[in-house]
Amino acid sequence: MLLMLIGSVLLFDFLNGFHDSAKLLATLIASRALAARPALLLTAAAMLTGPFLFGSAIARTVGRGLVLPDAATLPVFLAAVWGATTWALVTWYTGMPSSRAHALVGAILGSAAVSSGLGSLQWAGMRTVYAALLLSPLLGLLIGYLLMKLVLELAQAASPSINLWFKRAQRFTFMGLALTHGSNSAQNSMGIITLGLSVSGLVQGFAVPLWVVAASATATAAGMLTGGGSLMRTLGSGMCTVRQVLGFVSQVAAAVVILGAALTGGPVSTTHVNGAAIMGVGAAQNARRVRWGVASEILWTWLLTIPLSALLAGIFSLLLRQTGMK
Repeated sequence: MLLMLIGSVLLFDFLNGFHDSAKLLATLIASRALAARPALLLTAAAMLTGPFLFGSAIARTVGRGLVLPDAATLPVFLAAVWGATTWALVTWYTGMPSSRAHALVGAILGSAAVSSGLGSLQWAGMRTVYAALLLSPLLGLLIGYLLMKLVLELAQAASPSINLWFKRAQRFTFMGLALTHGSNSAQNSMGIITLGLSVSGLVQGFAVPLWVVAASATATAAGMLTGGGSLMRTLGSGMCTVRQVLGFVSQVAAAVVILGAALTGGPVSTTHVNGAAIMGVGAAQNARRVRWGVASEILWTWLLTIPLSALLAGIFSLLLRQTGMK
């Protein structure tokens, strides 16, 4: 069952990378800062590198902070990964942005609750995770708005040629965003694989093996290379008109929030943070330019992710129980 869990997690990572290509590349390509293919290769390289740079605090949160040790079994996490993967496929098929972090958290909670009851959940850990998931988009929106106001104030007397500077600078801010996201995203799966190894007696404590980091990063980068055009259009140009300065500021704002989460152990959604930063920056320029209708559709998807992924994982948990796996 451990091999089945590892394979399922790496498939989840691949799909995560597939989805992430759109959410990360959206503003970079929509603002014409870089062509699609070079941008995709840069992103894949950053996703491959990021998990090695910023520690494993989120992996510990996901692997040990949501479910009591006695309830942290291989079938519980296998059902959780299957539930989160199913929800990822649904949102990919419909073209709506969704959070793999939200889906995985909801799926773990749903699977554990069905398998061992609500008493198996660590409520203190859940509060920490929910705080990170809920506050991070608000921080992205606020930082994006304030930073854009500051940039507009400082650049109001600049010549139009400053747009060329913002265009070139995006390549560096984008790399920062991709690196921090690579660390944050892969750690969710690293935590599950490491917990599976620990439960099976193959590792002592909760030290994430280097091969687990490499496997998660590689699977995510491979998925990244496949792209995701429809979601890119939704995030990049569906919320507001994207210009060089908007891409630059939104990438800085999102990277700051995601890096903070990676260092403190809070799993967050790049979709949420990046989308909120884009809206905050757009609102700072002109609130009427932000297409709030598209944003509201994404908001509804966010609200549905945790309960529906929990439901799917609960169903998979029951199916595994029927086969004798407990």
